Amino acid sequence: MNATKPVDAEKVTLESAGVHGYLTILQSLIARMGTNSSNCKNWCVSLVCAIVVVIADKGRPNHVWIAIIPIAPFLLLDSYYVFLERHFRTVYNNFIRKLHYGTASVGDVFFIAPRAPIRTTSWSIVNAGGSIAVWPSYALLAAMLAVVKTWILA
Repeated sequence: MNATKPVDAEKVTLESAGVHGYLTILQSLIARMGTNSSNCKNWCVSLVCAIVVVIADKGRPNHVWIAIIPIAPFLLLDSYYVFLERHFRTVYNNFIRKLHYGTASVGDVFFIAPRAPIRTTSWSIVNAGGSIAVWPSYALLAAMLAVVKTWILA
């Protein structure tokens, strides 16, 4: 009788066929999340500036605070992208570590989707929002709205 090993028990090495493809996928996901995070900031600044211009054109300086509305959703979306970027970097680093120790198995390859419970994921997104890569951009944008309201449109 020929006993077969479970798929998870099969070890993979750096030379394994799927390893290079898997690492490429993870690297591209990490890069895409960084690009998405940057795009969130760009879109938010553009939208807030457009709202301020329209408000200034209409001569309604008291309505400048409407421009703060897009900041919250873009901050949340940006935080989500930073969370995903961190997650994929952790998956990448853990997989590389397993490769170096010789403990990587077939079950580790092509593991992509976050598998954390919603409470953990939510806290991680909030934590990512507190990152130096996220909150200063949006805080500065909100501060600039205060400056525009106080000294420019006054």
